[in-house]
Amino acid sequence: MMDFLKQLPHIEPYGNPQYFLYVITATLPIFIGLFFKKRFAWYEILVSLFFIVTMLTGGKTNQLAALGIYLCWEILLLLFYKYYRKSKDGKWVFYLVSFLSLLPIIFVKVQPAINGTQSLFGFLGISYLTFRSVGIIIELRDGVIKDLKMWEYLRFLLFMPTFSSGPIDRFKRFNENYKTIPERDELLDMLAESVRYIMWGFLYKFILAHILGEILLPPLKNLALQTGGVFNYYVVAIMYTFGLELFFDFAGYSMFAIAISNLMGIRSPINFNKPFLSRDLKEFWNRWHMSLSFWFRDFVFMRLVKTFMVKKWSKNMVTISNIGYLANMLLMGFWHGLTWYYILYGFYHAMLMIGYDAWKRLKKRKNWKIPDNKWTSAISIFITFNLVFISFLIFSGIPNHIIMHCIDPHFPLPNF
Repeated sequence: MMDFLKQLPHIEPYGNPQYFLYVITATLPIFIGLFFKKRFAWYEILVSLFFIVTMLTGGKTNQLAALGIYLCWEILLLLFYKYYRKSKDGKWVFYLVSFLSLLPIIFVKVQPAINGTQSLFGFLGISYLTFRSVGIIIELRDGVIKDLKMWEYLRFLLFMPTFSSGPIDRFKRFNENYKTIPERDELLDMLAESVRYIMWGFLYKFILAHILGEILLPPLKNLALQTGGVFNYYVVAIMYTFGLELFFDFAGYSMFAIAISNLMGIRSPINFNKPFLSRDLKEFWNRWHMSLSFWFRDFVFMRLVKTFMVKKWSKNMVTISNIGYLANMLLMGFWHGLTWYYILYGFYHAMLMIGYDAWKRLKKRKNWKIPDNKWTSAISIFITFNLVFISFLIFSGIPNHIIMHCIDPHFPLPNF
């Protein structure tokens, strides 16, 4: 069996135009079945398993084995907590189960920082599966999910279009969506939306992101190093080029995932909504990587604020919200990786959120009447845009490599 799996080709999800020929051909019978009010459940399972297996194989089966171990671990935790929650609601049991559910991703993130090697538990998509798994445990405790069958859990967790990099869905929304087959008019709208998203995704990911990341970034990197110093004009050019490449690459991927979800009769949540038109940092996080942002808002920030208020650890709402911002954004930074620039990225955004709230309080206290028109909106957008792109420069890790290269010219450069 293992020899057979090793011989399977590696098919990178949404990695090249050929992938779309495969995935559209495979999902077309599903869409036709939905058109006639039929769901081919077993065929959907086979399609999802085929694309998940081929994205995790290609001469090696270690990622596939890691996925199997991960699923067994999460299933055991879910079964335990599901039956425990029916009669009891111990908070420490909830905290323990939540921590144990996070344990695989903790190993994956911590091990490279300790000894520079990749964890055996790592596989493509583990971060996004962890969000779904922990989200289910939290919603079981809150009573949002009353009960769930194991095959419903696995169907949600292993939904192929969003398996590798999201968007991050919620179980209740997904399950209700799955059980309700759209009417023909809605299916035709979903088909039209899929075509539109695929076309825009091709422009974003395969043209714009390629130009920015593969053609423009490498020479800018060399010019920045040749110019010397920690900061120069080419570093500024890198900042904007990398930030735009990050957006077009990830937004393009998200469009592909939503398009293929539509073909399977599921409306996955959108991830980006014109984030660079945001007038402040709060609006930015309501537009940028929205499924991740909303997950942290609902399951980290709001729960932490509620705990502070219920426990009466502080009566000052400003202090409580500031602690919430710090915890929320630092945790998001740690989730990206245990390197100083990811953590600084989270801290930077927390400080911006705290600063924005302080600015609003100052305006109210001083009774400043700043007009709300197209000019003030344009200034707000400009300021927010540049503050965000500074964070992208931090996130890229490029300043770290430039600083280290200034100290030691032989320090290895990143693969942009």
